[in-house]
Amino acid sequence: MTWGIVLIAVGIILFIMEAAEPGFFIAIPAGVLITLGFIIIAVPDFDLLSLWTPLIVALVVLPMMFLSMRYYQYISPPSKPTTTMTTSLEGKEGIVIKEIKPGEISGKVKVGDEIGGGWSATADEKIEEGARVRVKKSKGVHVVVERLN
Repeated sequence: MTWGIVLIAVGIILFIMEAAEPGFFIAIPAGVLITLGFIIIAVPDFDLLSLWTPLIVALVVLPMMFLSMRYYQYISPPSKPTTTMTTSLEGKEGIVIKEIKPGEISGKVKVGDEIGGGWSATADEKIEEGARVRVKKSKGVHVVVERLN
């Protein structure tokens, strides 16, 4: 009986850990431990090393895996990857991360809170690194910017 209580207690602790920080998939072993704990309490002479143990574990693990996957799909639904078209950048503000020179597209601008290496940029004037700019228009894979005052 005491082993049954220990297994149930450990299973509950694992469930609490999974609820506090989802993603570790410890709900499945928690379910197995709780189930085995209740079986040991209900059938005191149950031997954990018997041939029934793997069958019981399989009968608990399979539904728990399905339920865990459905739960994780619910709390974190798949989303389409974000894509940015250069035309959608027009009018947005950014910061120069590599000096911009007129007539060249070697300059770089980070627009908004995007992650990555920024957009190739050009301007009508030389704009130093760190300056605030606004995207005037886009041309293919680069943008034309103007300095903000």
